[in-house]
Amino acid sequence: MQELLQQISEAMQSGRAKLVKQYVTQAMEEQIPALEILNDALMTGMGVIGERFKNNEIFVPEVLVAARAMNAGIDLIRPLLAAGGMGSKGTAVIGTVKGDLHDIGKNLVRMMMEGKGIEMIDLGTDVSADRFYEAAMEHHAQLVCCSTLLTTTMAEMANVVSYFDQKGARDKVKFMVGGAPVTQSFCDAIGADCYTPDAATAAETALELLA
Repeated sequence: MQELLQQISEAMQSGRAKLVKQYVTQAMEEQIPALEILNDALMTGMGVIGERFKNNEIFVPEVLVAARAMNAGIDLIRPLLAAGGMGSKGTAVIGTVKGDLHDIGKNLVRMMMEGKGIEMIDLGTDVSADRFYEAAMEHHAQLVCCSTLLTTTMAEMANVVSYFDQKGARDKVKFMVGGAPVTQSFCDAIGADCYTPDAATAAETALELLA
């Protein structure tokens, strides 16, 4: 059993989605619990990818390919997880702020957070403050993650925080901000709760914020 879980993990890390599907199917046929496949193979593998990405041993393309392979495996076991009532670690809304159409960084963060068992509501790009708010309220999200790659749209992050403030919902959620031009001092200045420099750290910090 351990060997098969290891094979799933290794196939996922090298981004071989077809092989991941084959091994996961085999694991299910051998009655390995879905939660074990998730935690001991897919999430463990994604943890390795996160560490290697943080250490600059691999880069964005490899992470995206591995994440795709992980999702292929998760899609197979999702019905079993739902039936077994696999509790999510929490819910987060994520999006690139209004005026910015970049999404590679956002997608990386989303995949890393999904790998930690956080339910992600992805609003895409060019997301206005009211859309962040509506989605957070609708899905009872505890975390709002705003991304930007442009210095010109950084102010939009401040608008998101103050919009929640105006609606009297600032204390209902934690705000996480990130992207190339964003810094810790900017995060502090706009009253957000957290800034992280990379996707792997973002996922770890999100878990702490949700705990």
